[in-house]
Amino acid sequence: MNQYLVDLYKPFPITVERSERIYIYDSKGKKYIDTFSGIGVLAFGHSNEEIKRAMKEKIDRYTHLSNYFTDPDAIEVAKMIVERTGRRGKVFYGNSGTEANEAALKAIKKRKGKILSFSGNFHGRTIGSLSITGFDNLSKPFLPLIEDVDFLPFGDSKAFEDYMSKRGSDVSAVFVETLLGSGGLKMIDDQFAKKVMESKEKYKYILVADEVQSGLGRTGKFYAHEHFNIKPDIITVAKSIGGGLPLSATIFLDEYSDMFSQGEHGSTFGPNPVALAAAKVVLSKLNAEFIDEVREKGEYFKRNLSVMPVKEVRGVGLMIGVEIPFQSKDIIAAGLKNDLLLNVVNGNTVRFLPPLDISYEEMNEILERFEKTLEALKNGLD
Repeated sequence: MNQYLVDLYKPFPITVERSERIYIYDSKGKKYIDTFSGIGVLAFGHSNEEIKRAMKEKIDRYTHLSNYFTDPDAIEVAKMIVERTGRRGKVFYGNSGTEANEAALKAIKKRKGKILSFSGNFHGRTIGSLSITGFDNLSKPFLPLIEDVDFLPFGDSKAFEDYMSKRGSDVSAVFVETLLGSGGLKMIDDQFAKKVMESKEKYKYILVADEVQSGLGRTGKFYAHEHFNIKPDIITVAKSIGGGLPLSATIFLDEYSDMFSQGEHGSTFGPNPVALAAAKVVLSKLNAEFIDEVREKGEYFKRNLSVMPVKEVRGVGLMIGVEIPFQSKDIIAAGLKNDLLLNVVNGNTVRFLPPLDISYEEMNEILERFEKTLEALKNGLD
């Protein structure tokens, strides 16, 4: 514990000197493999040269403007992410996933009614976004939160249908993660997606797709909800869009494009010009052929993980969860001994979020070290 830092995290016992691709080097020159890309932020790995160059060029021009000016890159990036929806829309920029979801929540609160979320959904840690986050252990110390929020079991079609048959006319909005990030990499199914859309048509609620972690090519689709017949009214993205710098976007679509009037919302730092320059590079790389390769690499990665001594492999694309028969602290410690940095969510699910352009050679190196880590734990427990 550092006497000057609030004790919130459990950092690795590593002093980072530099990073490159999937590797992190400590101050003594030791090399570790980062299997989760800064929690899904570094879609093209650590220290990508093209992204760094765009950042440096922008820094030479300016580092901050404020919302009294419009950076042309803000318009171009917004155009790129709206056009990928195939619809018309407008973008509000913030700096993090929780800010993106706060903007959606604030716009929705202009309408009266119930807000529906699901167990295992993670939308952020600020009071508003925490109110719609389905983790009791995170919200309990801070109760009461925002009122008129109900939670249902994630992906449970019957529970959803039963709720809507009784309370559907009271619902103003539904927040959904099609693939849970912090909730253990579980995914909805076609039946659940169908129920959500049928109820949306009947009760006219606003559907928000949280794509903070799953969006922008991560799952083998540009947006994760494209795996299903889901048509959200608002999409939230963050994490990888800024190329390693803080940036988020709340995308308001079609009839909901103008939910805010001037002065009703804002951000001093959003969008940061340097992050926008990085975003242009990130988004330009996410063409259809590249995203297809992400899906193929994910299938390869999952196949090889499935033959290891694990309970279950979940996820799609390069957003993969491996449920293991060990405690999180044990797997993290064992990984460190194999120079492998692992991220564990929802108790005992290892979350893999490698770079989207990871090579098969790099995947094999991760797989080899992870298998050694599991064997070491198995032998230790035996």
